[in-house]
Amino acid sequence: MAPYTKDEIVQRARELANMIAETEEVEFFKRAEAQLNENQKVREMIASIKSLQKQAVNFQHYGKTEALKQVEAKIDAIQAELDELPIIQDFQESQVVVNDLLQLVASTISKHVTDHIIESTGGDLLRGETGSKVRATNGMGSCN
Repeated sequence: MAPYTKDEIVQRARELANMIAETEEVEFFKRAEAQLNENQKVREMIASIKSLQKQAVNFQHYGKTEALKQVEAKIDAIQAELDELPIIQDFQESQVVVNDLLQLVASTISKHVTDHIIESTGGDLLRGETGSKVRATNGMGSCN
């Protein structure tokens, strides 16, 4: 079999990305994000956090430590309230699910490439060693 070019691999990666983008997991993420963006309460809370973060930067810059602590406490309180909202929990869950899918794809590709290298060099899959490593370990290396 002729080797693949980098361009061919990138094209296949794009095809795989398109497949992933059309999964139930990604659809769930898109729905959760849309609901989040349409929620007025969430938008107001996020705007409050951003405003308070700007204040915090200013207080920190001018060394106003007590005011900084108060603003950080307000940010933490709003963030905790946000985190309790079911809509936020759904969105965060959808992020985890999509990330898990992407990690599964990446680890599957990595494992199969590694296994292919080991097998094609006459290596030992159980030990995870390529053929050159096995030969060197068994004293059959070419360097004397």
